[in-house]
Amino acid sequence: MNILGIDVGGSGIKGAIVDTEKGELLTERYRIPTPQPATPEAVIETIEAIIKNFDWKGPVGCGFPAAVVNEIVMTASNIDKSWIGVNASAQIEKHTGCPTHLVNDVDAAGFAEMKFGAGKGKNGTVIIAAFGTGIGTAIFHKQQLLPNTELGHIPFKGTVAEKYAANSVRKKEELSWKKWGKRVSKYLQLIEFLFWPDLIIFGGGVSKYFPEYREFLKLKTPIVPAENRNHAGIIGAALAAKENR
Repeated sequence: MNILGIDVGGSGIKGAIVDTEKGELLTERYRIPTPQPATPEAVIETIEAIIKNFDWKGPVGCGFPAAVVNEIVMTASNIDKSWIGVNASAQIEKHTGCPTHLVNDVDAAGFAEMKFGAGKGKNGTVIIAAFGTGIGTAIFHKQQLLPNTELGHIPFKGTVAEKYAANSVRKKEELSWKKWGKRVSKYLQLIEFLFWPDLIIFGGGVSKYFPEYREFLKLKTPIVPAENRNHAGIIGAALAAKENR
């Protein structure tokens, strides 16, 4: 089944048509910068532009940078606060005519990694930690998702974790791979202590540079880079929409 997957991020909104049986993109990824401020009106307009780019009339899966309960946005850290309480799926469908299913963005990426990537066949506890504008997490146990964990928002080092160790912080503070890797390691050590997973999958676009900082990640838990990288959110959003039909 083919579904349009859309991944809403803090810096960019990306989409592609996905073959959900194979976990592959059938088109080139189309990206538009996330509008600032990322209000409901502005983001929905951008999503509509992506849907029109593909001349798409079918179902849409949308990964969103927030906790999502019954299609309603519950939190807003890297999007405008006016999103809180909005039924995003209903609003997207109203503007585009496409049936839409909303899911937390890293939960979406997790679906892709567990079915087609580094988590395939793993039945223990697996944590996906994605480092980008913020830090997103997804937890799977025996291939079942515990949704909306949002562990990038836990208090850490006098702030919240994502303001200490996100990839955007590395860029803003011009941290070396070593300095940033040590920050990430401290954060992941806390996650390890709290959950004792069998595997950690390192996600986000920065995962393609994994060899640059792997030696600074001092963990007992095996850790590997995500295999789907920047496509994971798109593929996973489409998978989530398929399962919701």
